[in-house]
Amino acid sequence: MSAGKKVAVVTGSNKGIGFAIIKELCAKFDGDVYLTSRDEGRGEAAVEELKKLGFQPHYHQLDIDDESSVLRFKNFLKSKYEGLDVLVNNAAIAFKNAAPEPFSEQATLTMRTNFFNTYRFCNIIFPILKPHARVVNVSSSAGHLLKIPGDHDVAVALRKKLSSSDLTGEELVKMIEGFVNAAQTGNHQELGWPNSAYATSKIGITALTRIQQKAFDNDSREDIIVNSVHPGYVDTDMTSHQGPLTIEQGAVAPSWLALLPPNVEGPKGGYVWYDKQIVDWVNGPTPTAV
Repeated sequence: MSAGKKVAVVTGSNKGIGFAIIKELCAKFDGDVYLTSRDEGRGEAAVEELKKLGFQPHYHQLDIDDESSVLRFKNFLKSKYEGLDVLVNNAAIAFKNAAPEPFSEQATLTMRTNFFNTYRFCNIIFPILKPHARVVNVSSSAGHLLKIPGDHDVAVALRKKLSSSDLTGEELVKMIEGFVNAAQTGNHQELGWPNSAYATSKIGITALTRIQQKAFDNDSREDIIVNSVHPGYVDTDMTSHQGPLTIEQGAVAPSWLALLPPNVEGPKGGYVWYDKQIVDWVNGPTPTAV
């Protein structure tokens, strides 16, 4: 048992931005850092790669789509560290623009990992967050509220509901379920949603971040902060290596948020750009999307 020792976790961190965040945390975080992945072989290979660079990450298998895997991980953290100090929710999927799968299937699978199972993961893990814990939800420029386009009544009403300070997690889940159901019949755009499952998943995660911070503000545990972040358009498998930023550049803002000092004034529940700029998620404007 490592009681009293701090611990940080990054989900989906065997490659890409998650891998670079692990590097940053290994260099700057005063505690143990856990690289996690669905596939143990890939995760352990990533750990070995980091060790060759002089870092000392730890490894634990974690598949956020598998509730039993999540529960095992929670029990491990609780028994070894009595909780969790830093969590970066990075695990996500994205279909390519040329993907052959029908939109209905893309919506179902994207929402399952990027929203519903991320939400479930948070609900399972958040009870073991320690005072002064930091949570980072990796979002996207596609996750800005204004990605719900137009001035017609349904879009305006949808944006208003998603940005309401009274919105609950349960209500948000029902809204995202509504998008998935609409995607099956193809009328999601008529209901105001964008024609992108990935964008909708990240809009959902950014809205969820605001709800989570409101809960933390009323939590008996002191000074727990969550923010969402657009890490930039990064050269990764997910972007088919089209992004101009390196994974190290993409890790800058998420790592900064993960390491916010105790009792900092902010950001809290914010939507943060890759250059650490705090962006107005409701009204914009959105900075240039890099």
